[in-house]
Amino acid sequence: MAEREQQQQQRLAKKTVRDVPTAGRTVLVRCDFNVPLQDGRVEDDTRIRAHIPTIEYLIAQRARIVLCSHLGRPKGRTANLSLRPIAAVLQDLLQRPVQFCPDTIGPRARRAADALLPGGILLLENTRFYPEEEHNDPAFARALAALADLYVDDAFSAAHRAHASTAGVAAFLPAVAGLLMEQEIHQLSRLLTPERPFVAIVGGAKVSDKLGVLEGLLQRVDKLLIGGGMANTFLAAMGHQLGASLVETAHLHAATAVIAKAKERNVRLMLPVDLVVADYFLAEPDRRTVDVGQVPPDWIAMDIGPITAERFATALQDSRTIFWNGPLGVAEWPNFANGTLHVARAIAECKAFSVVGGGDSIAALNRLGLAGRIGHISTGGGASLEFLEGKQLPGIAALADR
Repeated sequence: MAEREQQQQQRLAKKTVRDVPTAGRTVLVRCDFNVPLQDGRVEDDTRIRAHIPTIEYLIAQRARIVLCSHLGRPKGRTANLSLRPIAAVLQDLLQRPVQFCPDTIGPRARRAADALLPGGILLLENTRFYPEEEHNDPAFARALAALADLYVDDAFSAAHRAHASTAGVAAFLPAVAGLLMEQEIHQLSRLLTPERPFVAIVGGAKVSDKLGVLEGLLQRVDKLLIGGGMANTFLAAMGHQLGASLVETAHLHAATAVIAKAKERNVRLMLPVDLVVADYFLAEPDRRTVDVGQVPPDWIAMDIGPITAERFATALQDSRTIFWNGPLGVAEWPNFANGTLHVARAIAECKAFSVVGGGDSIAALNRLGLAGRIGHISTGGGASLEFLEGKQLPGIAALADR
């Protein structure tokens, strides 16, 4: 624990954009504009809005602003994963022109960056159109750094990736945190030394994706609530029959170890006691609610049941700190979103400091209009989980210390 606290102090000691001169300088800002697109239109601009404070700060400082980001997982240049639609959304949000360059590096990008006036904004094309990005290729990082005088990393949600635009570029430019990065580190740090009782709700499809964070949370929380597909593996480890539900049999032993560790640490571990099940993995199948252990053969667990949802909500009532990551069912389908929505309402009604991360969890809050009642909405899914595990995130480690 002492080592993790020391690591946390190091994270908080990083320089931010406020600590360095930016007036008249060309500033490369790594954003996370990895947003859902449909027919060339942005469906959810939450992540774009999150970067506006940093961009507006640099505008006020009369910096020349060069923005970069990844989008999706393209294999080479893919027209439907271009960042061009993001430029139009930024223009509307900022109420000022945003230039777009169809390249990320090279002569055309260099000319566009050199042509910027103070307060001007340029958005570069998708960094992942270049395979060198994910390989953290030094030549690519150097070419990107050549566009600017200063690097500002504002993409906390990509900070766990050691890519050229998140970590590599810091070898060639002075590197500091943006305002969103600073806020994420500050707010998530409150979970490392939380007010108690501290309750964590963890969902999602696979326990294998979150074993590390579960083990880390068991060192801090008073209650751990597990739902979603990952709960199936825990229930199976306890001897329950789950029909055709997703069960990670290779991780039954790990699930058993988590259950034992929770008991050892006197952490109240709560799993579903009832489930909404379906005969097929479809949006509109035959469905019913059953007790755990009563899943019919060939049926699939799709959501926590109403008794579980109410038990989870009750467990939150006396909390002082809440962390939630991951849906508690197949929440993108209305028939199986009730558990997730019920818990979202319960978190919003609590007086506790709450942190919510993960796209499906945030989508549930937005659907209910409750996002404004959450202490902190984290833009980082995987990054926030690795942060809570105590891992060193490459995108943060690369930034200059105060």
